[in-house]
Amino acid sequence: MEKAMDASGNEVEVLREGKHLRFVRRKGWEWVSRRRASGIVGIAGRTAAGKLVLVSQWREPVGRVVVEWPAGLAGDEAGSEGESLEEAARRELLEETGYAAERLRRVAEGPPSAGATDEVITFFVADGLRKVGGGGGVGGEKIRVHEVEEGELGAWCRAREGEGWLVDPKVFAGAYWLKECGR
Repeated sequence: MEKAMDASGNEVEVLREGKHLRFVRRKGWEWVSRRRASGIVGIAGRTAAGKLVLVSQWREPVGRVVVEWPAGLAGDEAGSEGESLEEAARRELLEETGYAAERLRRVAEGPPSAGATDEVITFFVADGLRKVGGGGGVGGEKIRVHEVEEGELGAWCRAREGEGWLVDPKVFAGAYWLKECGR
């Protein structure tokens, strides 16, 4: 079996490898690791009018549309290996939503699925959002942007679930961080 280094610099046994993902094992544990990314970012943001800026897109692994905060990978493109998490957050926010942030604050980090992947997502709160582009993603992405009244988030999400969509639970964590960090 081939050996590789995981995100923490520890040696792992490579069981299978695809274009973007690697299936690995160490000490009897098996998980998925990204081949090319230095981190993952999520951005919880609100407009000056108090609307939360969320995105939705089809997610093939779950076979449904998922409501999420704008998010993406850092350092995954050739030539951007040294991209900082804040740079990635600014880029992903702009690519996915068309919004630029005056200020980003790093508020939390943690594993999105600790038993299945070694990924750690770093969350930012975005202040001073201003619309500067169309958003919608890059390449083949088909991202829809949603501006949701902060006080209507729960009802809006329940309505989307009624349409068969899934809502990423990090949506509610991000709403907490926005409230906790103030305006």
